[in-house]
Amino acid sequence: MKKTMKQHSFASRLKSLALAFGITLAFASCANEEIAQNPNGKDYDANLTTFSTGDPATRTSMESNGTFYWESGDKIWVKDDNGAWQQSSNAPTEKTASFEFKVPGKFTKSSTYKVYYPGQNGNKDQVSIAANQSQAEPNTTAHFGASGDCGMADAVWSNTKNGFAFTLDHKAAYLLFLPRTANTILHDCYLTKVEVNSDNDITSTYTLNPTTGELTGAGTGKQIIVSTGGDGTYVNGFPLTNNSTSAATNGAYVVIKPGVHTLKIRYWVKDVVTNVEGTITKTLSSATYDQNKYYNINANLDVKNYDGDKYYMWDAQEQYWKGHEWNLGGSQPTLMTQSASSDYPQNSSDPNHRYYHEGGGSGRFDATQGCAGLPNVNEMTWYAAKGEPRWDGDELWTTMGHLYKGSMWFKKKANISGFDANKAVDGSDWRIDSKDNSWSVSHTLPSAADAGNYFYLPALGGYDSGQLGYVGDYGTYWSSSAFPWISYGAYFLGFYRGSVYMHSANRRKGFRAEALQ
Repeated sequence: MKKTMKQHSFASRLKSLALAFGITLAFASCANEEIAQNPNGKDYDANLTTFSTGDPATRTSMESNGTFYWESGDKIWVKDDNGAWQQSSNAPTEKTASFEFKVPGKFTKSSTYKVYYPGQNGNKDQVSIAANQSQAEPNTTAHFGASGDCGMADAVWSNTKNGFAFTLDHKAAYLLFLPRTANTILHDCYLTKVEVNSDNDITSTYTLNPTTGELTGAGTGKQIIVSTGGDGTYVNGFPLTNNSTSAATNGAYVVIKPGVHTLKIRYWVKDVVTNVEGTITKTLSSATYDQNKYYNINANLDVKNYDGDKYYMWDAQEQYWKGHEWNLGGSQPTLMTQSASSDYPQNSSDPNHRYYHEGGGSGRFDATQGCAGLPNVNEMTWYAAKGEPRWDGDELWTTMGHLYKGSMWFKKKANISGFDANKAVDGSDWRIDSKDNSWSVSHTLPSAADAGNYFYLPALGGYDSGQLGYVGDYGTYWSSSAFPWISYGAYFLGFYRGSVYMHSANRRKGFRAEALQ
């Protein structure tokens, strides 16, 4: 699916967002203005100096239709004349566009002081960008202060303010996720969280560096999850009822460390009726995410649909349910709870040519019909043993009108060293040697940087005597190779969450016949 990313500075973005979505954004603002002690006694405590953010109308960094806000609990830090860190003694008690922070200590030696806002979970010049963020309702940034929003400012003495005035310069980067979907199955589901995975660090503890004007330091956190939902209307998460982008419906914000990142985004979606919850994954190209800018991440959420007409008896001319397809009014079972249909192919005289390819049993015997274009058994051993199979129990997909999850990632053959169609991974030719084996699998998904080296096979189960089974639990994929010494056997690649295996099966089985990458 096409994915679009737009970047905006905080100065330019607010007007466009307000016009597009009818919103007023609530950003925890750390302005560049420190407020010095009031020599005229305006402050009741002469030991406190005022650092004021000023009035919204005077902020040249704001657009007329949008404003930054301070949130309840926000505090600033300033180094006093003795070089000691001082934290403001007061904080807003509710969302406000401007605020007068009261800071202890002496501020008489200079007309300017550096203000630090390390976020609600930071300390002095140390910022903690949270790995777990939470947004209670769509299109709000009230969680920014707790998530790692931060900034610095040069506070300048202002006689008008009788203290120091500042306007915060934000030092984090911000992502706005805007999912939409035209898939009617997903319209009944909810977005429960957005998982952001990076090829490098995006979450950790960093330093607000007054020399560089940036966040500095390297971390190890490569994943951020923002949970979406709260009470009332959003108790199940954010709705996915929109066919077009709508921040008001499900806009979700994430604070990340600025930098060049390759991001893999996993949108967690839940059907609250069936209680099925899984992911829809989008991988973005490497891009620069600058400080003090937000980026629209548009995503057309859909799940890969796998048709029901690629189940075959081994190397049959036609697929298992030819003439009886479920979507054409036929008797093909589409659920594992349905009874078997007697319309499956039962002998070689089947009028729809769906019965397996007979022959072989005394050496190599290759497919020439429905399985002719599939990998042979040797090739499949390379996928199984050297393709670094990784079980994915969360990625969602559909088949025959129903939602499932459960799949395996394999390396593409171009990325498997030594891949050889004429020799199996053990050096022999399984097309003439009767062998089988199994291999363990990983439960760690491919990284954002490595995702393009893998392909994905869903656990589509199979048919046995007209009965559908094991969908979401087992994958069964025919090879183009018959088992050498049994006339009714053929090799297939099978997998489940615990292992990948190359075995032979009765050619009467209705397994998937699909080319691999």
